[in-house]
Amino acid sequence: MESRVNKETRMPIDFKELVTSRLGENYDLHERHINTTLVKVQRTIGFDKIYASAQGAYLYDMDGKDYLDFLSGYSVYNIGRNHPAVKKAITEVLELDLPNMVQMDCSLLSGLLAEALVKKMPAHLDAIFFCNSGTESIEGAIKFAKAATGRPGFISLEGAFHGLSNGSLSMMGIENFREGFAPFLPDCARIELGNLEKLEQLLATKQYAGFLVELVQGKGVKTAKDDFFNKAQELCKKHGTLFICDEVQTGLGRTGKMFAFEHWNLEPDIVTLAKSLSGGYVPCGAIVMRREIHQKTFSHMDRCVVHSSTFGRNNLAMACGLATLNVIDEEGLVENAAKMGALLMERLNGLKAKHPFLKEVRGKGLMIAIEFSEPSELKLKMAWQLIHKMDKSLFTQMIVTSLLSQHRILAQVAGHNMDVVKILPPLVIGEKEVDRFVTAFDAVLTECKRFPGPMWELGKNFFKSSLGFGNKAAAAAKK
Repeated sequence: MESRVNKETRMPIDFKELVTSRLGENYDLHERHINTTLVKVQRTIGFDKIYASAQGAYLYDMDGKDYLDFLSGYSVYNIGRNHPAVKKAITEVLELDLPNMVQMDCSLLSGLLAEALVKKMPAHLDAIFFCNSGTESIEGAIKFAKAATGRPGFISLEGAFHGLSNGSLSMMGIENFREGFAPFLPDCARIELGNLEKLEQLLATKQYAGFLVELVQGKGVKTAKDDFFNKAQELCKKHGTLFICDEVQTGLGRTGKMFAFEHWNLEPDIVTLAKSLSGGYVPCGAIVMRREIHQKTFSHMDRCVVHSSTFGRNNLAMACGLATLNVIDEEGLVENAAKMGALLMERLNGLKAKHPFLKEVRGKGLMIAIEFSEPSELKLKMAWQLIHKMDKSLFTQMIVTSLLSQHRILAQVAGHNMDVVKILPPLVIGEKEVDRFVTAFDAVLTECKRFPGPMWELGKNFFKSSLGFGNKAAAAAKK
């Protein structure tokens, strides 16, 4: 009785007061209780900003200054941050007091979202499994493919990023993320993008359940420049291997098509989705496949829940997915991604003649990579070589840090040991945001031509800080 009385009299948390009173403690709290190393990195590179609010393509700090978000939470915010339509959907679902996650039922909202997603897909993709994240969608796809084919192995591409859980890491084509986490799933092979000969050699063994591809790789924004994917799909059909498209980052309009596989008119057997399906509010992932593949897993009545996800079909995630798909259609975001992406690449390519570091601008839609290379001018060549002896990613880190500190634009280094900056703007951007980014980028590259100068000093300071942190970590490990 005493416990019940206490619960009834206790006041609920006042979240507005809690956030208002403690905003600014963010990095101290994370340093004490979450990821100390990440906090150190963010403070070193000047990314330790305190964002107080967000809307559309912008973040706002405690002083109300705007920051142009060209990272989009790694492509979570295709429809922009805090979209009112998704917020409204969540509010209305909460007000309905619907039964949620009964588990031994079939919820309405998950059925409606499945129906809406199937309408976006080619006719042969008509079965859906809902989960929570991109890496979980890959794990599920692995199981579905094994059950459908009876085969143990998988093929993926060098440079691929498919998630950070064990099965996803087994498909990973980037060694930095795999280091220290072996052993991985057996019977996994990787090939170079474009190597059809090696692919056919592997497929001919009849050991591989699936060939898993990012059609535009997240790390480095690389893709096939010819008909590699079309020929790979034909080879998969010939040898009974499923063709699986990882659309976790590329899906839902990012590349200027609803799905990246549409650029090649492909017919994948399985498609994985997540990130922007959430609307940026509640995690939501999906695996879309041929009905016969789905049915091979749930093959008998006693196997109806042989693969499951506790939160996968929760009402809030389903509502977010439905609202997000509606926003993409109503606001013409796929078309806008194609239009603004083309404009961005045109404007950025126009800077090549002016800036000796600028090598290539590539991408599809609003998934864009800006690659740098060693300049020919002797003084700048020496600067380039010096900074790369320290760390192969320092130059690009100088660029993104300067974009943030001097121009309040958030971007990212595309991957380990890459001279590539990657931008993933929300699909809601217009010419104003394009102009702001290009103008800022031009200014940062102009500053790079001054050697010695503040930009190069910044790079050296990054290197010194990383050495200092490494020495402290090593000393701590010995204690």
